Amino acid sequence: MSELQQTTVDAFRGLFGGSVLEPADSGYDDARQIWNAMIDRKPALIARCKSAEDVVAAVNFGREQRMLVSVKGGGHNIAGNAVCDDGLMIDLSQMKDVEIDADNRRALVGPGCTLADFDAAAQSHGLATPLGINSTTGVAGLTLGGGFGWLSRKFGMTIDNLISADVVTADGRMILASDSENPDLFWGLRGGGGNFGIVTSFEFKLHPVGPDLLSGLMVFPFGQAKSVLTQFARFTETMPDELNVWMVMRHAPPLPFLPESVHGERIVALAICYAGDPAVGQKLIEPLRSFGDAHGEHVGVQPFADWQQAFDPLLTEGARNYWKSHNFVKLTDEVLEVLIDYGSKLPSPHCEIFIGSLGGATGRVAADAMAYSSRDANYVMNVHGRWEKPEEDDRCRGWARAFFEAAKPYASSGAYINFLSQDETDRVEFAYGAAYERLVEVKNKYDPENLFRVNQNIRPH
Repeated sequence: MSELQQTTVDAFRGLFGGSVLEPADSGYDDARQIWNAMIDRKPALIARCKSAEDVVAAVNFGREQRMLVSVKGGGHNIAGNAVCDDGLMIDLSQMKDVEIDADNRRALVGPGCTLADFDAAAQSHGLATPLGINSTTGVAGLTLGGGFGWLSRKFGMTIDNLISADVVTADGRMILASDSENPDLFWGLRGGGGNFGIVTSFEFKLHPVGPDLLSGLMVFPFGQAKSVLTQFARFTETMPDELNVWMVMRHAPPLPFLPESVHGERIVALAICYAGDPAVGQKLIEPLRSFGDAHGEHVGVQPFADWQQAFDPLLTEGARNYWKSHNFVKLTDEVLEVLIDYGSKLPSPHCEIFIGSLGGATGRVAADAMAYSSRDANYVMNVHGRWEKPEEDDRCRGWARAFFEAAKPYASSGAYINFLSQDETDRVEFAYGAAYERLVEVKNKYDPENLFRVNQNIRPH
């Protein structure tokens, strides 16, 4: 960095309420690390914000210095969009305030919060909003890409529960986006990713949930996959909105309720959550037990916040991850054959295939109501490649890509942008479908120079 540049950086540091890290500074390497270990980028500067005013200062600095800008919330995005090479990384991870208004069932959530932060605060009042399934995921990235989880069939997508957002735009303004203020921006934020600005506060609608819910796992031998998947596909077409059942194929982790002989073997697991009276839920899930001869199950009433963290041990930081994803309206016999075929070829003990059930409330919102338009998606498939060593890269990515291509003929329109890997920029327009041109118009208005482009980018005209 030249003397002039260093002087500029020092001046910025003097105006900044948080900390500004350069590559030689203590804490720099920790700050640039993100969840996906395949991403190893080195920003020229990391601006660790403590307030919305810090975010304004960082945005203005990045724009004025013509720097590449990335934005980190939870740092969990599979494509690694939180961090850039040789640019300015705006780090929001210290902005973790959560304010719960229990009387009005509202939450104000900072952009650095994880699902665990939000759940802990809301569940202390017996309230929740639909989020994801891994508690270390950042609320900001999850929300801006759409967001779905165990409660979505009952209460909709995460974005369906977003009331407003405070946003710092590319020109350094702080504005509110809601149905009544800057509604075009609010429309774009709900599914448009980080393309239009940096959200410094999210306001969510909350719902009475738990704090104890019926949830858990049923684990079947992989040899019974055809029976289990066929019945899963039909059962999930008619289950009530309060019930959610997801399917996972993987090698069995050392779960205490499974016989030791099953550990490491291929399995089919059904993950269950019922957002209602547990006694009613027990009756509803009884048919699942007849889908096969289970290795074991662990289903019961437990705190919802605990269930939200149940899969964290399988999704820790430090592994190499590569995802491919499709939406489906229906799980046809052809889709199930592809799933079983590639489930039999898992290239690493950590790789898995999951089918998340949507439908219910998620499908009752008009496709053009917000940027996320895949309201016909009753299922989302994530081919989750996960492994430990670089020498496994080609084998594991090759498996995921081949699986993706084999399933493509049976997939529906659109894609979930939070599942797009860094090499899938060509799928962005497809992901948004009919909403894409309107998103370009919003981009033209709020970020015409494409300052916010380290994302699943919507390019301005």
